Amino acid sequence: MTLNSSTLHLVAKVDQIVDDQPIQVKVGNLILALYRVREKIYATAGICTHQHAFMAQGYQEEDEIECPLHQARFNICTGKALTAPANQDLAVYPVQVDGDNVYVEITS
Repeated sequence: MTLNSSTLHLVAKVDQIVDDQPIQVKVGNLILALYRVREKIYATAGICTHQHAFMAQGYQEEDEIECPLHQARFNICTGKALTAPANQDLAVYPVQVDGDNVYVEITS
């Protein structure tokens, strides 16, 4: 039996993440997108589940992100795929803010 463990990774400073301007970060080989929604910071998988497009290059409006390739939309807070052509949700990752630092929890 294997137990999963999680690790917090420092990924950004709070002031790097502003409303409606997602940023892309990398933790090892994992690409993530970070967003600010109503003063809270969220992290999702950084690659669209439909085709290989970087979510941080998409259009963010409030709590939704639109993939820059085929305009599939996702809820940033839950990762839920909202429109075609995407039919698979984005993975979401827990975020912790400590002072000016933003950490993402990655489970292995």
